[in-house]
Amino acid sequence: MKTEAAILVELNKPLEVVSLGLPALRAGQALVEIAYSGVCGTQVNEWLGKKGEDKWLPHCMGHEATGSVLEVGPGVTKVKASDKVVLSWLKGSGAEAGGAVYDWEGRRVNAGGVTTFQRHAVVSENRLSRLPEGLPMDVATMLGCAAPTGMGAVINVLRVRPGDAIAVFGTGGVGLNSLMAAAFSGATTIIGIDPSPFRRTLAKMYGATHVVDPAAGDPLEQIRAIVPQGVDVAVEASGLAEVMAAAMQATRAQGGRAVVVGNARAGATVSVDAAIFNQGKSLLGTWGGDSEPDRDFPRFGRLLGAGRFPVRDLLSKPYKLSEATDALQALADGVTGRPLLDMSLA
Repeated sequence: MKTEAAILVELNKPLEVVSLGLPALRAGQALVEIAYSGVCGTQVNEWLGKKGEDKWLPHCMGHEATGSVLEVGPGVTKVKASDKVVLSWLKGSGAEAGGAVYDWEGRRVNAGGVTTFQRHAVVSENRLSRLPEGLPMDVATMLGCAAPTGMGAVINVLRVRPGDAIAVFGTGGVGLNSLMAAAFSGATTIIGIDPSPFRRTLAKMYGATHVVDPAAGDPLEQIRAIVPQGVDVAVEASGLAEVMAAAMQATRAQGGRAVVVGNARAGATVSVDAAIFNQGKSLLGTWGGDSEPDRDFPRFGRLLGAGRFPVRDLLSKPYKLSEATDALQALADGVTGRPLLDMSLA
């Protein structure tokens, strides 16, 4: 069996849409027909070479999607054929079966435990979760990365409480999910910071009580004009080292906390005034918002489906698989919230 995929062959070059031969399923793997794939900043960084040397070229792309299970390999019990599923880079229960290797006219094409820029994918069992009941498959793509990372940063890591003030630096797909989670958690001052006018508009739709344009002046001064003592907590979702430092500086003394969820360019370093630590501030890291798929996906799915925010509008107008490079460029340019690849489009 063959499938169509948009693969990365050379850094800083358009993805190539090719026909791949599917490998036989090993123990702990499942074959999934992809319905929708999200596009994340991680893939932009891969595409543009910001993650450093790529030893795995050519390789498949993508790590958040929804689809239907067609077949399962030996030992798979978490899902069965015909199940609707969410695909995620976050590991849940089930077997860790490693990556797949596809055939491209005799050439090896590498893939991790989950890839999604393709019509069919061989996926490790522990990267699959059943689709929450009632959640549309296009919206549910966000459960693969954007929601657990963004919502998890707020709910699991920062544990935002009613009345808190929060700043979210970067209001792409992950940051917008952080804004929604802050609103669900009862934060009363919710500040979205982004240089993109489009994303600042989205921020207001998804929970921000205030927005800040970094191009209009020092963002820290703008934040302090809103919250003079500094915010209680901050989320950094831009991937820029200087913004990671700013997120920590934006928090209040004696208990202010900032968490970094953005992916920085390879080799980037963060520099902060050491006195900040003596002020009682904390700079935290996280692995996907400290989210556990089996525990958190049902809860985050309920939040996405609650109807409080127009979550479908966060997603772009769907792109064809053949337009995957255009989706990456739109995300890099800041003119979309979360690009979406629709595999039903020819």
